Amino acid sequence: MDTLLATPPAVPAAAPGEPEQASVFRRLVAVAAVLTLALIMLGAWVRLTDAGLGCPDWPGCYGKLSPIHASDQIAQAVAEQGGEHGPVSMGKAWREMLHRYLATGLGLLIVAIAVLAWRRRELLRQSPLLAVSLVGVVVLQGLFGKWTVTLLLKPAIVTGHLLGGMLTFSLLLWLWLRQLPPRRYVDAEPVADLRVPALVGLVLVALQIFLGGWTSTNYAALACTDLPTCQGSWWPAVNFADGFHFVRELGRTGDGAILPLTALTAIHLAHRLGAVAVLLAIGWLGTRVIRAPGEQRLGLALLSILALQWALGLANVWLSLPLPVAVAHNGTAALLLGALLVLNFRAFRARLRI
Repeated sequence: MDTLLATPPAVPAAAPGEPEQASVFRRLVAVAAVLTLALIMLGAWVRLTDAGLGCPDWPGCYGKLSPIHASDQIAQAVAEQGGEHGPVSMGKAWREMLHRYLATGLGLLIVAIAVLAWRRRELLRQSPLLAVSLVGVVVLQGLFGKWTVTLLLKPAIVTGHLLGGMLTFSLLLWLWLRQLPPRRYVDAEPVADLRVPALVGLVLVALQIFLGGWTSTNYAALACTDLPTCQGSWWPAVNFADGFHFVRELGRTGDGAILPLTALTAIHLAHRLGAVAVLLAIGWLGTRVIRAPGEQRLGLALLSILALQWALGLANVWLSLPLPVAVAHNGTAALLLGALLVLNFRAFRARLRI
């Protein structure tokens, strides 16, 4: 089956002669990948609406199963903070708990996938190691989710939680790609030759996702509100030492002082420079993929996702970070990462066939 985007757009039916259990396994992995993408975007929505502490304990909400059961405690917290503009409100509590409910469901699904991969390893004819490793990633993600709340939104923890989500999505996508029939090429060498540039592009996008997460978790997205300059200058005053000091509280330096604007500016500019590097590298890579026989559609998908991501990034600055655009920016980053994973997978497989 030919896939264009990073996520499986549809769950394919069983191939002729394919055992039904293998088809079910592939479908479960596809569903898990789509749920992970939804969870990444839901997490961005929670973070951007300041709902990360909507329930200030974990895993429940004020020790209760849902915000409905904790309505008295939430009402008391709202009264103590002087209204619903603080970190706690019924709406923020529901957003936070919906994120936790979906994460729990995804975790259980991944455990089921790991069990199936282990029990049906001879039928699937592949090692269950990747599927089993996903369980460990999910456990770590759960811990990051807990620490995000109990450690009061420390930037390093929140960014780690985002990167863990991207890693989960990437591993699920790779596992899904392994279930597809091998692609047939008249000449596999042009695709195999993309292995190194595809890997470099993947690393660059992963680093840019980290910079984007660090920008978001430090609330530095609006440190520069003009384009192409920043604060009316091509290179304003910056403080990279404090901006990229990782062990600190939200809004504070490593010494506990208020984080200065120059540090936020440094974070924002690093993300802008990374975006330029990604534009040049992935733009060049996309044109090479288009010229590779049989991969024109994947190359066009790469360039289209790249263009969309840049448009969303520019809109975030021009329009002062509108919520739908900011959430879409997170989701499109995952799609770009996924498209590069598809390319890396195909180049790796093509190299094995030469």
